[in-house]
Amino acid sequence: MASPIAPRLLADIGGTYARFALEREPGVYSDRHNLRCADYPDFLSALQAYLAQVDARDIRLGAIAIANPVEGDQVRMTNYPWRFSIEAARRAVGFDTLLVVNDFTALAMGLPHLEASQVRQIGGGQSRERSVIGLLGAGTGLGVSGLIPVEDGWVSLASEGGHVAFAPQNPRELSVLEYAWRQYAHVSAERLISASGIELIYRALGSRSQHGPDPLAAPEITRRALAGEDPLAVETIDMFCEMFGTVAANLAVTLGAYGGIYISGGIVPRLGEYFDRSGFRARFEAKGRFSTLVAHIPTFVITSDSDTMAGTSAILDAQLRRQSGGSSLLERVRQTRTTLSGAEQRVADWVLANPRSALSDPIVDIAREAGVSQPTVVRFCRSMGCSGLSDFKLKLASGLTSTIPVSHTQVKRTDSTHELGAKVLDNTAAAVLKARDEINADAVQRAIDMLLTARRVDFYAVGQYSIVATDAQYKFLRFGVPTAAYTDPRVQQLAAAVLGPGDVMVAISGSGKVEELQGAVETALARGARVIALAPSHAPLAKRATLAITVDHTEDVATQMPMISRILHLALVDVLAVGVAMRRSAMQPAGTPALPAPGARGGKAGNAEAPDYARMTSHAR
Repeated sequence: MASPIAPRLLADIGGTYARFALEREPGVYSDRHNLRCADYPDFLSALQAYLAQVDARDIRLGAIAIANPVEGDQVRMTNYPWRFSIEAARRAVGFDTLLVVNDFTALAMGLPHLEASQVRQIGGGQSRERSVIGLLGAGTGLGVSGLIPVEDGWVSLASEGGHVAFAPQNPRELSVLEYAWRQYAHVSAERLISASGIELIYRALGSRSQHGPDPLAAPEITRRALAGEDPLAVETIDMFCEMFGTVAANLAVTLGAYGGIYISGGIVPRLGEYFDRSGFRARFEAKGRFSTLVAHIPTFVITSDSDTMAGTSAILDAQLRRQSGGSSLLERVRQTRTTLSGAEQRVADWVLANPRSALSDPIVDIAREAGVSQPTVVRFCRSMGCSGLSDFKLKLASGLTSTIPVSHTQVKRTDSTHELGAKVLDNTAAAVLKARDEINADAVQRAIDMLLTARRVDFYAVGQYSIVATDAQYKFLRFGVPTAAYTDPRVQQLAAAVLGPGDVMVAISGSGKVEELQGAVETALARGARVIALAPSHAPLAKRATLAITVDHTEDVATQMPMISRILHLALVDVLAVGVAMRRSAMQPAGTPALPAPGARGGKAGNAEAPDYARMTSHAR
């Protein structure tokens, strides 16, 4: 009998449909709804619309499989214009856990749960036990993944293998590739092994005639091929199947997928027996010297429509096991509850019932909700092996999310010293993590390139951000680049007037609206210098600069000095400094002496190939 599971929401988000279901018993998916992505402005709207249609009052866990790479908190879909924050979505729907994973990673994890009745084998071959498995799926795009056996289960590969270059196998396929090259500089396998690929193949083959074919959508091309009423459609689907065989064979030999190649997606299952009779398997085995090897690798079409859901649920279970294992703080609370005093037990009960609130609520609210005094809350935290409430929250966050939660708690005048310290540190950590997830890597790379080729680099800032400019000057002086920091508006205008082509100004501002700083930027640009702005994305400074690295963190500067945004600017300067240092080190010929440390007067040179980051980023005392 299957082990019970905590009720959870599961979803499979593609470029066309968002599929939702509830799982209250293992492998039983109820309240299934398919929502068209085009009917909703964003992911959160679709999720909330689904929850409004079903009875999900007992659901506190969610796991989402999405047709997109998932790195960090911010998710930007490749095949659909949805963008969202995982943490913001979790808070909006009130879940304790919301896990988002790549859909093919989830699908791969579901393969071991498939029954024989949920797959159909194409051709011969025999799976080897506990061997690597390959996975392909053609639909809106081309998904690629793999499953690797380990001692206690499986590890799935988060792959974007659908974007490898397409490899034609005969002159006819080469002609299709040449047709595609007229539109795309890079023609990936996904360009042809997908719904839009079927349409592209159809147009390419039809271009041989004088007038070309009527533009048709993939479903209609497929229907005509299956009905045998359009020779061009038949030729298109035949070529699609053969190309698919090449891609599948390439994956098989790349991974050593002796456990088999599994095929899913919206296209192949609909082809049914047509695909079985096609040239797919013959092309799969046409691997030259490796033909005998791939002939022993079986290929399967997945016929179940719950495979991704099963894999997503399995990944969530693994995540929950890691969170609630013997080292988890919540598990420690459960195990030691009976050894606590009566008052501390009330705090334990409240924490177990409200783990997310325990992360963000101040001590006064926790004490009130648990019906105890504030010192009792502190004693409870120490009973759990923590130094205090702040330490307890950090360890609890690690158990719940494997990272510090990205959230912001407002500092109040009534906060105690303990609450003040915890909030400031928690808010700073959250802001840094948010900036890490949102940083524009392309802009940073362009900024590093710009700084590397600069004749001189000057840093401009005013007010509370002056220290950032001074810190940056200290770092870049160590590279031997003529550098200055200007923090007085009058001097800034004069200094900007002597800049010219080859010079770079770095303008640093928390608001991006300081008129004097904008005036200096205009002067520098007019003189032919380039300007890098560290400022909010919506600010005039970011829009006017040659290049902007945006820092979007809101602070109430009317009542508080800017704290977190200054730290973010300091961190971004460190990113640029380390990037420049590493690039300069890589470009130096072997044996070239490193730059001396500040204040050094001769002596043995340091190691140019291994710059001392700790010394490079230290502040002058």
